[in-house]
Amino acid sequence: MDRISLYLVATPIGNRNDFSPRAREILSSVDFIAAEDTRTSGILLSAFDIHKPMISYHDHNRRAHGEKILARLLAGETCALVSDAGMPAVSDPGADLVAECLDAGLKVSAIPGPCAFITALAMSGLPTRRFSFEGFLPTANKERRALYEALKIDPRTLIFYEAPHRLRDTLEEFCQVFGPDRRISCVREISKIYEECVRSTLEEAVARFSQTDPRGEFVLVVEGYVPGEADAPDSDRILALWKEKAAEGLGKSAAAKAIAKEYSLPKQEVYDLIKDL
Repeated sequence: MDRISLYLVATPIGNRNDFSPRAREILSSVDFIAAEDTRTSGILLSAFDIHKPMISYHDHNRRAHGEKILARLLAGETCALVSDAGMPAVSDPGADLVAECLDAGLKVSAIPGPCAFITALAMSGLPTRRFSFEGFLPTANKERRALYEALKIDPRTLIFYEAPHRLRDTLEEFCQVFGPDRRISCVREISKIYEECVRSTLEEAVARFSQTDPRGEFVLVVEGYVPGEADAPDSDRILALWKEKAAEGLGKSAAAKAIAKEYSLPKQEVYDLIKDL
């Protein structure tokens, strides 16, 4: 079996007791550790008597330091990549390093462990069969609006990360985009003393957090779109939609499939309506 060059090691998201024995074993055995913040990781590693050379690897130095790490791995060294909390390479620049290692023919392995968005989803009480992890919202208004447009009729449970100082504005935007009655679970301080999972509608969440000072990093789990009778287009609207799809070059079958998917309608019903045009 090929030797593993890069290990992705999940670190605790709150409670240090979640640090697995295997994760500690791997961190003790590699040649060096690449950390999002060497000071933060250094505190954790010292608590478990792990002392290894470290190199910083984060969003602002990933190009330069990524090249250094890759060169060392190609020379035969082994490395463990860690983030400040949770699984590295998920909503994290470590994804670039993983891709570079794989492109170079190096073997990468992950050590399972804490992950904030999966934990929050499990706690949320919302459907878990299909979900979309969106991470942090774009900061640019144009990009954020485009994302909202794509997600507002997405039937999957939606998961976001949010900082406390942005929480109120984000909940108000959610309320406008998704509607006041959409359900949401606001999860914070996972595995810590003040862990909290607030389940409510978006309207209720806006009211609740307007009266409090949000603290801690939040995971927002939002109910997916559930179509209702008021959302279903009438026959004239379906025909208009078909003409739009036809102008885009879609045939009748493809257009019927697209319309049916967008409005959660039976494809055959849509096709029967437009087939004689």
